[in-house]
Amino acid sequence: MRQREPSASESYFWPIVWAIALHILIFGMLFVSYAMTPDLPESRPIVQATLYQLKSKSQATTQTNQKIAGEAKKSAARQTEVEQMEQKKVEQEKQEEAEKAAEQKQEDTAQKAQEAKKADDAKKEAAQAAKAAAADAAQKADDAKKAAEAKKTEQADIAKKKAEDEAKEKAEEDAKKAADATKKAAEDAKKKAADDAKKVAEAAQEAKKKAAEDAKKASADDAKKKAQVAARKAAEDKKAQALADLLSDTPQRQQAMADEQGDQTAGNFDDLIKSRAAEGWNRPPSARKGMTVVLQINMLPDGTVTNVAVAKSSGDGPFDASAVAAVKNIGRLTEMQGLKPSDFNPYRSFKMTFTPEDLAL
Repeated sequence: MRQREPSASESYFWPIVWAIALHILIFGMLFVSYAMTPDLPESRPIVQATLYQLKSKSQATTQTNQKIAGEAKKSAARQTEVEQMEQKKVEQEKQEEAEKAAEQKQEDTAQKAQEAKKADDAKKEAAQAAKAAAADAAQKADDAKKAAEAKKTEQADIAKKKAEDEAKEKAEEDAKKAADATKKAAEDAKKKAADDAKKVAEAAQEAKKKAAEDAKKASADDAKKKAQVAARKAAEDKKAQALADLLSDTPQRQQAMADEQGDQTAGNFDDLIKSRAAEGWNRPPSARKGMTVVLQINMLPDGTVTNVAVAKSSGDGPFDASAVAAVKNIGRLTEMQGLKPSDFNPYRSFKMTFTPEDLAL
């Protein structure tokens, strides 16, 4: 907490009090010392004389001696009085000097007090002037604040009006943009509807064309399948005839024909499996020319297909699944029942490659 600085009058108060008290003490000590000064005895002249006891003295001699003694006594008394007067004069001079010094000090103290009072008055005047200046500054600051608030209010009103004008312009611009956007959206929608209608018409035409092509292709596929069935039947008849010839001839001829027939039979069975698989194949829409899937097929000696799995995918799941289902649909190849174990062993577990062209025979 900041301490208050003492005023000039307060700073000179105690020195003045101490000065007055010191003067009073000095005067008291002088008075006491003067009052307690003992009265000096009267000085007596020192007379050296030799008294002689005379048996007889004359009256004149006695009177002379008495007169001399009286004079000596008076002289000593005067000298004592002079000394006392001189001492009193010295003491009086000292007292006067002390009084003058005290008066001078008192005058100095009074002058200092007066100067302190003047300084205090000047300080008070300065404080009042500072207070007046502060009040004036406060008034000016208040006026400036009011002017700033008025200016701020005016600027706020201007900014508000400007913001309102900008908002109004923006709203009008947004409304215009919205109208343009609506108009453009309507035009785009109209154009899109026309394009959609055109696309629908083209799609309908394409579908009609595709349906005609599919119908034509279906007719061709039916004809092709009928030809394949006829070819398969002719091959089976030929095989049956070959087997009949093989069984009815001599053992040597039968062996020679069996070896020749074995190679032919292996090729025939591969074609037979593909042909039977093609009969039960449902072509998926994703099947395309060039696809190849490798299937792992397991069979029993009586020609029954026990398991079919994908050994190498074509990359198209629906085509792979359709190929697996087509081979499984074969069920059983009765033509393999008459094969020797050595001829059948390759068909216990084997791999075959299928393409859409193979299954579309």
